[in-house]
Amino acid sequence: MPSNDLPAAELRFGRIPIINVTPVVECGRIPAKAIPGEDLVIGATVFREGHDLVGVSAVLYDPEGTEIQRVRMHPVGIGLDRWGGLLRPEGTGAWSFAVEGWADVYSTWHHNAEVKIKAGVDTELMLAEGAALFRAAAQERNGDDARVFEAAAAALADTGLPVDDRLAAAGSDAVLAVLDRDPIRDLVTRSPRFPLHVERELAGRGAWYEFFPRSEGAKLDPATREWTSGTFRTAARSLQRVADMRFDVIYLPPVHPIGVTHRKGPNNTLVAGPGDPGSPWAIGSSEGGHDAIHPDLGTFEDFDAFVDTARELGLEVAIDLALQASPDHPWVTSHPEWFTTRVDGSIAYAENPPKKYQDIYPLNFDNDFTGLSEEILRIVLMWIGHGVKIFRVDNPHTKPLMFWEWLIKTVNEKHPEVIFLAEAFTRPPMMHALGMAGFQQSYTYFTWRNTRKELEEYFTEVSSETAAFFRPNFFVNTPDILTEFLQYGGPAAFKIRAVLASTASPLWGVYAGYELFEHVARPGAEEYIDNEKFEYKERDFAAAEAEGRSLAPYITRLNEIRHTHPALGDLQNLTVHSTTDESIVAYSKHKEVRPGDPASRDTLIIVVNTDPHSARECGVSLNLEALHLDPKDFNDDGTFWVDDLLSGQSWRWGAHNYVRLDAHFEPAHILSVRRNS
Repeated sequence: MPSNDLPAAELRFGRIPIINVTPVVECGRIPAKAIPGEDLVIGATVFREGHDLVGVSAVLYDPEGTEIQRVRMHPVGIGLDRWGGLLRPEGTGAWSFAVEGWADVYSTWHHNAEVKIKAGVDTELMLAEGAALFRAAAQERNGDDARVFEAAAAALADTGLPVDDRLAAAGSDAVLAVLDRDPIRDLVTRSPRFPLHVERELAGRGAWYEFFPRSEGAKLDPATREWTSGTFRTAARSLQRVADMRFDVIYLPPVHPIGVTHRKGPNNTLVAGPGDPGSPWAIGSSEGGHDAIHPDLGTFEDFDAFVDTARELGLEVAIDLALQASPDHPWVTSHPEWFTTRVDGSIAYAENPPKKYQDIYPLNFDNDFTGLSEEILRIVLMWIGHGVKIFRVDNPHTKPLMFWEWLIKTVNEKHPEVIFLAEAFTRPPMMHALGMAGFQQSYTYFTWRNTRKELEEYFTEVSSETAAFFRPNFFVNTPDILTEFLQYGGPAAFKIRAVLASTASPLWGVYAGYELFEHVARPGAEEYIDNEKFEYKERDFAAAEAEGRSLAPYITRLNEIRHTHPALGDLQNLTVHSTTDESIVAYSKHKEVRPGDPASRDTLIIVVNTDPHSARECGVSLNLEALHLDPKDFNDDGTFWVDDLLSGQSWRWGAHNYVRLDAHFEPAHILSVRRNS
């Protein structure tokens, strides 16, 4: 038997065992992610020997190590010894949390007393032990709490009262309120403190909109068929349109000079004409590289004005960080060691055999890791100096993971507000590791999850299994990705994907043209025909909206709902509900805006017909516990009111409900649970 004075460091378990604490990443070597005001689901397995009961608490510490919040955790499941609770950091920085397990002296006594007294066993002894328990606890408290415990002790010891009344006094509302706030604890055991990295809100909440500045204001001369490029000045006039749709981030593809050698023509053809602008991702020419602006777009002064205009409209500018070069990039001659030279002396261009991308040279970190890394850091810091706080990183999975860990850590140490989004469509381990390395958010496989089963599984995965290190940004489309669902689903498909993306994740994104239902693909490819990556595109958004051919009002409504319903701002609060139709998915999101105030509960039920071609009807069975309903929220018939935030209609719902959603009319419900004050 170990002695009681054995150093705790030599034991794996404390007096009350605490194991499997979450969210803990890589045994605590990597901080879990959070944003201010986000409810974090804390979990732990806690138990003890014998039959005595335990209590569990989660404790939150601010960056100075001060205890900020302590909450009672509650059993999750039956007989699993698993406990859960919510913690909510309210500021940024290096926070931490711990789990405490303790002998729940009161609950153990009260349970035993109820059982024994009912059986007529040791009645007076159990009441006397309860009186002693409350008297001792009263000595450790002051004021009203002490008086509540003293009154309970007196009642338990009063042999002139009926036994049931004496026991009831130990479980009164006043006693339970004190115990909930300040339980009687013994054998308190604490887990290690686990790190929690809390970043600014846009790291985990926000709606993104992407456009090509060269297309915003671009004009085609009908006589000469020559284009005039849009500029930062003309693109700035489009920012009001983006802000009116209530987006938070405006994302720009690369804005640098574009190479001429092997420049791609329209639809990714290998030969470009004299007026073809080329792909912005073929970065670099005689006019400069990653630290330069394409002269057609304007100057740094114009870019700074664009950033200022966006900020005035409540938008932040994100730019692309694409670490690759055209054959004309200044690096090719000044630093050929940053590329791969083949045995014939040529520099290797990008390939995904059998595909060839002769207009792009990939970087090679192995010949001069430090020199290349320092140059990229210089470039990032330069753009930060021009007001850029968000970088969408192109293909980060093709660069060393240790480089990203170093770069993001180095940047965030000086500029903690800077956010990096990983555009990494690759194997899950790499996508997850990029999040662990520091990327604040990532593109996801949501784009290709279309069926009810696929969506239920993916929503569960990203909201619970990987939420500690992987923040999903649900883009509905990109210049590279036009899924078959959008190609053939008609306008209903665009609504369906927008509702799913904007309500299932706190982060979602749209590439321009989505609101115009652009859906024609290049034959044999999952990308747009006449792709904007290789040519200018002139769109008349205002005319489309005036003629009722635009999804912009619908997108605006979705973003308004996101701004007014805090439940949609958290990641881990999603619950999937059961439906009887294979094409209808149902899930809810819940948040108590002011902890401890039931009146502040915000609960949404989202039901979506994922079949864009038909009307579907089914039964929806709700997990009422996940909706956190109070008795006063129910009507006399056991139903409660829900208000559809899309249609404006209201219905009485209950545990089991009938739903009919016609994709050609309205494919979704976003139902707000009405609370009765």
